Amino acid sequence: MTDHSTNTFFRADPQNPTAFPIAKAGWPFIGASAFVTFVLALTGLAPLALTGILVTLFICNFFRDPDRVTPDKIDAVISPADGRIVFMGIVDENPFVEGPCLKIGIFMNIFNVHVNRIPYAGKIKKISYFPGKFYAADDEKASTDNEHNAVILTTKNHQKICFVQIAGLIARRIICQIQEEDNVICGQRFGLICFGSRVDVYLPANTSPGVVKGDKVKAGTSIIGYLQ
Repeated sequence: MTDHSTNTFFRADPQNPTAFPIAKAGWPFIGASAFVTFVLALTGLAPLALTGILVTLFICNFFRDPDRVTPDKIDAVISPADGRIVFMGIVDENPFVEGPCLKIGIFMNIFNVHVNRIPYAGKIKKISYFPGKFYAADDEKASTDNEHNAVILTTKNHQKICFVQIAGLIARRIICQIQEEDNVICGQRFGLICFGSRVDVYLPANTSPGVVKGDKVKAGTSIIGYLQ
């Protein structure tokens, strides 16, 4: 039996030099909101300017990108997203990898950190973008029908893991910063989804689950399963 009891951690990315780090993709949104707020203040529209300040602060909070430490545990699969587990179970088929898989669905609300992280070390074999619909991200139809970006990773033991960035009802932009054939490490930042969304993970069917439906998880930190 594999021992999962170690309690050591590592940083997959360099530590951020700022106290409140912001994801690079968020700066255009923050800049636009701040500019509109400044114009409203100059024109003397104080109530609207105050609203603009609150909106700008909300956007800053949405695009926060805190440092995380990743558990250094043998065969541990780490959550690629912050949020709540809305699905956990075996699916007989899916559009991304062949055969039965353990599917884990993670719903991110607008208050969660939306930076996504690599769930397991390996090589990126395929990235597929699908311009779909925009159902609410906690609806199971969103898994396959919504706009999504599917990443297939192969581990050193030749196991396949698929993680899918899914746009939600409000989300309209998926950012993926990795490419096919990249070698990646567990906990590494790889992208984000703007303004409410979901990430699904497809693991080998014999994976030992580390979460149940309803659990809250954090990207790069929470263990969602163990490969066998």
